[in-house]
Amino acid sequence: MGRIVVISTGGTIASRWQGSGFAADADGSEVIATAPLPEGITVEVVDLFSVNSPRLTTAHQLTLLRTVHEVLADPGVDGIVVTHGTDTLEESAFLVDLHHHDPRSVVFTGSQRPMGTADGDGPENLYDALLTAANTRGLGVLITFAGRVHAARGTVKTQAVALDAFADPSKELFGKIGFGKVTILRTPQRPAPLPLPAMPELPPRVDVVMHHADGDPVLLNAAVEAGARGIVLVGTGAGNATPEIVDAVKAAVGRGVLVALTTRVVAGPVTEIYTHGGAVDLVDAGAVPTGTLRAGQARIAVLSALLATDNEVEQTRILRLALGTPDSVLVEA
Repeated sequence: MGRIVVISTGGTIASRWQGSGFAADADGSEVIATAPLPEGITVEVVDLFSVNSPRLTTAHQLTLLRTVHEVLADPGVDGIVVTHGTDTLEESAFLVDLHHHDPRSVVFTGSQRPMGTADGDGPENLYDALLTAANTRGLGVLITFAGRVHAARGTVKTQAVALDAFADPSKELFGKIGFGKVTILRTPQRPAPLPLPAMPELPPRVDVVMHHADGDPVLLNAAVEAGARGIVLVGTGAGNATPEIVDAVKAAVGRGVLVALTTRVVAGPVTEIYTHGGAVDLVDAGAVPTGTLRAGQARIAVLSALLATDNEVEQTRILRLALGTPDSVLVEA
């Protein structure tokens, strides 16, 4: 069925007890050894790094992105599986998807329970990821977890500890796995892939600021003063805040900061409905609405736009492209 390269980055699927808690410890070969291989698949392992995913940096993620491209430069590779910690998996998967121009699948997976536990979910998730990587094409970057297949775009971690940890709350299920078969239920829509970014010596700072009752511009202004070149504002409702935050957004945009607007609500799009500090005013102040993408992936979109160019107008255009907003074009993969 195919030659699959597994890129190991750590996470719970590679974690062992450290005396006071679990931490990534095992290499990729040890992780692979926990799972049966689908019939006809051969596996090669790239040990990229072994960290708990909350510790990942932009440098880690860009290294992973470049490694995926390097592996796919070999025409004999039929697909890639990335084993990854679940805390930031949605961010890394979306970054790779934004720059993925190859029909071969890149499938992210991990586990909610550490390796070696009697009820561990890592072996089954890994088996499913290998099966999916070998049997799908033209779908972009995927996430497999608990017998389900998700498109990277829009998928977030929805359960802190339960095994069925990922979903796209704004869309129907993308696919499922059972009895050795992968079934895809809908066609993903993805914008044209972005070029592979350079590896900057110092990646641009992109901060996330959340609005809430009594929220004021202090943290947003602090991010600007700390040198943020991009900010994701997490609004309430359909993407709302206050007139004071609107003023802070306008000032930040005036200083060349790229601002994206998302919402803390689980599902549904950012929508320009309200004024008096709502999304109508925030967008008028220069914030770019993120549709149904939430904070983690919106931040990755901002980061990719900043890495693509220093031109502020072009950064906004690329951000809109990455977000798949109305003035860009989403196409079926």
